[in-house]
Amino acid sequence: MTTRKRNGGAHLDEVNKLIIEQLQQDGRRSYAAIGKEVGLSEAAVRQRVQRLVDSGVMQVVAVTDPLELGFARQAMIGVRTSGPIEGIADELGKLDEVDYIVITAGSYDLLVEVVAESDEALLNLVSSKIRAIEGVVSTETFMYLHLHKQTYAWGVR
Repeated sequence: MTTRKRNGGAHLDEVNKLIIEQLQQDGRRSYAAIGKEVGLSEAAVRQRVQRLVDSGVMQVVAVTDPLELGFARQAMIGVRTSGPIEGIADELGKLDEVDYIVITAGSYDLLVEVVAESDEALLNLVSSKIRAIEGVVSTETFMYLHLHKQTYAWGVR
C-alpha cells in the first residue's frame, strides 16, 4: 500500500517497492511476471501500479539516449535570477530544449538541464532564449563530456 508521510511524500510498503524495482529493470515487464516475483496476482499488481501512477508516485516512461537520437550536446546551466524564481522557471519550462529544472539554494537559483542538436544550437539557446528571459541575471554552462551514471533506483531505497 501507499500512504502519505507528513511532509507530503509517500511511504511505500515492501511489495510496492518490489513492483517498482521490477518496472525499473524492465518497464515493459508484464503484470503476470511481476506478480510471480512479488507474490501477487496479475490483477493485484495492475491495481497497485495504477494507484502508484494515479497518485503521482511513479511514471512508466521510455528513457532515451539523446546522443543516439542525434543530439550532440547535453549541458547543465546554472541560472542566477532577480525577482520571483517560479515565473522564470515557468518560462524556461516552455523551451523544448529544456528537460529538467530545479530551484536550488546556493550559487545558482536554478539548475536547468538542456539537450541541443549542436554547439551552435546550444549557443543560440543560451544567448537568445535563456538570457532573454526577464529576470535572468547570468548563466554558467556546464557541458556534459560523458554521462558516467544515470539511475532511477532511488524509488526503492
